[in-house]
Formats: sequence, C-alpha cells, structure tokens
Amino acid sequence: MFTGFSPETIDFLWGIRMNNNRDWFLEHKKQYVDTLYQPMKELGAQLFEPFLQRQGDILKVSRIYRDARLHPPTPYKESLWLCIRQEVQWWAENPCLYFEITPEGASYGFFYWKPPTSVLETFRQRISAKPEEFLKLIRTTEAATGVPVTAQCYKRPKVPDSPALAPYFAWKGEISCTRTIEPGEALFGPQLEDEVRDFFEKLAPLYEYFNQYVV
Repeated sequence: MFTGFSPETIDFLWGIRMNNNRDWFLEHKKQYVDTLYQPMKELGAQLFEPFLQRQGDILKVSRIYRDARLHPPTPYKESLWLCIRQEVQWWAENPCLYFEITPEGASYGFFYWKPPTSVLETFRQRISAKPEEFLKLIRTTEAATGVPVTAQCYKRPKVPDSPALAPYFAWKGEISCTRTIEPGEALFGPQLEDEVRDFFEKLAPLYEYFNQYVV
C-alpha cells in the first residue's frame, strides 16, 4: 500500500544528481529502494486498479539505471516515473497517463510526446468531420481539471475550415494536460494517491480519445 514519498526521497534524488557514480549509489541503494522505487511501484499499482479491465492498457514503472546506448554517459537517471499506456513498441509515439518525480518535485497527468505525422493527419481529418465532439472534449477536460490542454505547435500550420479548430490544427507534439507539485506536504503522504487518481479519472476521456490513433 502506498504511504507516500518523503523528504528522504528528494534528498536521494538531489544526491544522485550531484553524485552520479556507482560508489555513491551503492552506499545509498537502500534509501533508493525504500524511499523512491518501492513507493513508486506501490503508487503505480493503486493508480492502475481502474484500468485493469481495459483491454491493452499496461503499467510501466521506470528504473533508475540508464541504458548506456540511449543516454548520456552517466549511470543513473535523476528521476523516476510511472506511466499507464497501451502495449506498444515505442511509448513516445503514444498517449499516456504518467507520474514523475525529480529533485524539484513531481508532475503528473496526460502526455503525448511525439505523435507520428500520419496520426496528426488523421486527427485533423477527424476533428474537421466532428468538430463539436472534439471541442466539447477539450472544454470538459479543462473545466474538470482546471488545467489547459497545451501542445507544441507548427510554425506554419494547415488552415482548417472552422476558425475554432485553428489552435488544434497547429498541434505538432507534446500534447499535455499536467500538474506539478513542489516538495512538501502535498507530495509527502498517502493523500497523493487520491489526488493523482482523481486527476487521471478526469483525463481518461482525453486519453481514450487519442488512443483511437494507436496502431
């Protein structure tokens, strides 16, 4: 059962940022497991409960060890994350619900990092055909969460028939609706699970909408 992160969690993350080497990590491995990795696994298990009956959804919890083939030549990451997504080859091309903790605090919500060009073209066709369906989804999501849905945009986007769709025709990637938490009472304690779960529930329609394009 998730009982929360702690100041020791943040201490460890700052420590690994300042001492990214094997000797320091081995000296603090118990702190990593007890205050960071195990709580993250427990949080993930509880957040995933509403998704257990959904076909194709999986839970992923990262590890702190870097893949030397893909990352800079430091052995450890400076953050830990979990995500709920479809079982796909590369997560970055697919929507997810995530929670990540760093030395500065935590962030969580909906994120779609690198939608393929073909997906964005299908997306534009869909919202052109059913504009009110999509606009209502955005209004409902932003009203429920109190957070805007944002994205990285093309400098020269295609122009839609409806001016109301212009901001969304410009979307290129990093589509997101997220919250951040600084280290403190909101991050340290079991109530965090309820807050993140509630946010995920409000984001579920947005997540499901973009999962239509997963192939």
